[in-house]
Amino acid sequence: MKNINKLISLVIILLFIYSCDESKEISSIDATNWENRTVTNSLSDSLVHGKTYLSVYSQIYSETEHRIHSLTATVSLRNINTKDTVFVDKATYYNTHGEAIRSYFDKTIFIAPMETVEIIIDESDKEGGTGANFLFDWSIKSNSNAPFFESVMISTSGQQGISFTTQGKNIN
Repeated sequence: MKNINKLISLVIILLFIYSCDESKEISSIDATNWENRTVTNSLSDSLVHGKTYLSVYSQIYSETEHRIHSLTATVSLRNINTKDTVFVDKATYYNTHGEAIRSYFDKTIFIAPMETVEIIIDESDKEGGTGANFLFDWSIKSNSNAPFFESVMISTSGQQGISFTTQGKNIN
């Protein structure tokens, strides 16, 4: 009986230590996904270039300004063309203070007609804060539709849940 109590105590201590791990975890960046989408041929000089701003809330205030609730964000990069490919040159994630946190790929990627590519900001990733955002640089054929960027933020706790969306805004 004494050995069982020692074993249970050891397990509890190990679980406590594991739960206190404060290692910094960032959102998943699946490099293989971006490498499979990398544009290998040179692109036409006649492409139209654009930029889109997208607000992404990795955290929101709850009840007061002193309580923050973390969210998972799904950032969708959508090609709304039925025939033309969209090219995304850069996807940069910024925090509340306007500091670039990370770029998701370093070479131009393609998004096939009517395809959606996603970036996930994990709920445990608090780097973006309450005012996180993305800036996307992209290129399309002159008669094509601009890509559509959208984010869905969600979190659940027990039987409670919160979710909302934001949409990108094309900027100069």
